[in-house]
Amino acid sequence: MKLVTYSKQGTEQLALLIEGKLYDTNKVNDQLPNNMAALLHDWEMLSPIARNAEADIKAGKATPVADAVYSAASILAPVTHPTSCRDGYAFRQHVAAARRNRKVDMIAEFDEYPIFYFTNHNAIQGPGEIVCMPDHFQKLDFELEASIVIGKKGRNIKAADADEYIAGYMIMNDMSARTLQMEEMSLNLGPAKGKDFSTVIGPMLVTPDELEAYKIPAKPNHVGNNYNLNMACHVNGVQVSSGNMGDMDWTFAEIIERCAYGVDILPGDVIGSGTVGTGCFLELNGTGLLNDPNYKVQWLQPNDVVTMEIDGLGLLSNTIIAEKTDWSILGLKKK
Repeated sequence: MKLVTYSKQGTEQLALLIEGKLYDTNKVNDQLPNNMAALLHDWEMLSPIARNAEADIKAGKATPVADAVYSAASILAPVTHPTSCRDGYAFRQHVAAARRNRKVDMIAEFDEYPIFYFTNHNAIQGPGEIVCMPDHFQKLDFELEASIVIGKKGRNIKAADADEYIAGYMIMNDMSARTLQMEEMSLNLGPAKGKDFSTVIGPMLVTPDELEAYKIPAKPNHVGNNYNLNMACHVNGVQVSSGNMGDMDWTFAEIIERCAYGVDILPGDVIGSGTVGTGCFLELNGTGLLNDPNYKVQWLQPNDVVTMEIDGLGLLSNTIIAEKTDWSILGLKKK
């Protein structure tokens, strides 16, 4: 099942995506809500109803009129108001390359336990414009990731059971202002201002059953579902990044296990995978300079178009927009 949130006459509307058309959930079955938050809150009861409605439409048993065409609709984040947003650190290739580029050893603790940080769940957005302040353009970066949304409440969940808490998968672009990020993390706290202005998810929520054909074993000594899904990022039509979701060393199930230790996870919680190998300019620039001192570094600029694609999860596109201001918090630093 593929679920989309779109703007309908200025309000958020949840819809089933079937063969390029959007069918409003509350119209295909009056037991279904019109928004993702309500659907996730009662996911175990309501998702089978939505899945049956989808099956009836595909089989021709039900013939509702589509409410919109996906390609022409104003698509929002599938989960417009997450209850929280965490981001993991699951791809060893990315971590190892970033540390190699800084000429420091690979951190041994990466292989001992998965980690995550909380980002700003109120700065979640979907396809469209990403408005950035002047300081954000001091090494503005994308991060190519996958993400999940939680579909039921849980606590102290074991990794072996954690996949059943996943309602669906999405693409994630964890936008990063590297100068702000590195400045604050030099104080051993963060990331905060370097990350809190935009996290992009979408363009749709894809339920796990849609990905069965892509399933592969987890890495040795790891537990949980894993998927052979190609990942790519283009900037202004030029491919800059490629990877595979199957390269996650820590699975989402293992990340959930750590997230839920001694605390509730809730329907609507979004959790990112962390950056895939080659999945950001920080890594790409570092590798380029390591191999060639004359390498021309690249960062995102105003009007750049960032397009991410993951097999089975769709295509997520954003345009970088500069806020019309000269206000700088970097300029407020005490001397």
